[in-house]
Amino acid sequence: METKVNYAAVGAFVVVLGVAFVVGLLWLVSGGAFQKKYDFYLAIANESVAGLTLNAPVKYTGVDVGKVQDMQLAPGNPEQVRLVFAIEHGTPIKEDTVAVLKTQGLTGIAYVELSGGSRDSPPLRATVAGELPEINTKPSLSARLENLLTTLLAKLDSTSGSINDLLSDENRKAIKSALADIAAVAHTLAARKDSIDAGIASATRTFENSARVTAELGPVLDRIGRSADAVRKMGDEAARASASAEKTVDSVGADIKRFTADTLPELQQLLGEMTVLSGSLRRLIEETERNPRGFLFGRSAAPDGPGERPVERKQNENN
Repeated sequence: METKVNYAAVGAFVVVLGVAFVVGLLWLVSGGAFQKKYDFYLAIANESVAGLTLNAPVKYTGVDVGKVQDMQLAPGNPEQVRLVFAIEHGTPIKEDTVAVLKTQGLTGIAYVELSGGSRDSPPLRATVAGELPEINTKPSLSARLENLLTTLLAKLDSTSGSINDLLSDENRKAIKSALADIAAVAHTLAARKDSIDAGIASATRTFENSARVTAELGPVLDRIGRSADAVRKMGDEAARASASAEKTVDSVGADIKRFTADTLPELQQLLGEMTVLSGSLRRLIEETERNPRGFLFGRSAAPDGPGERPVERKQNENN
């Protein structure tokens, strides 16, 4: 009895199995369950990236964390290179993270080294929506050496030019003349060596005498200082005596003012009374000189006038 085979089912099974095999193979090639997720970042290099290729490693403190995804000249500025990094998701890319181009060993294979990323720095975010976050870059060691060598060569060139100017024919002649003058002065000094020695000895004696004079001036200056102190003390005492005399004068002036205010009116009144008394005494003396008897017996009656009778005179006296 023959077994009936469904060729259509067998063919469909083979086709499905082949498709599944191809899909599984592609899945395994792409990483399968272990496929990594990447975040993309932008970096602008201001130097040559010679030796750097696509899929070149990107390292973070020496650890592979991604690769170079794209590399092209920056639009509008051919001196810059626009780099796109595919970095594993979860890598701590911070705002202070810096990318530097480095060369690995002697092979010259270039890669990108990330550094920085302090703990307190915030994660790097895109400043404009729809654009990639940009990682800052620093010049590589080769670029720094190139700049240093360029600067050094420029300075060497400038120094060489200065030396050439210094060693010109005119300057060489001036230097030669100066050396000749120095030689002449040296010969003159050598010829007058004895005179110079005698002058030095005389100067030495002068210095010694000056030292002795200075030593002797010390006690004199001390005595002058003591005399100045004595004069200063005398001045202080004179000032104190002057102040005391001033106080005495002020006291006498106050007494005189009190005497003038209290005694002078009484003295004036006394002088007035003495003047009146003196006038009275003067009249008394004059009266006594004219009629001494009247001073002893009183004033006598005046004699009768011509034709006057005693009775009328008596009545007149009584009236």
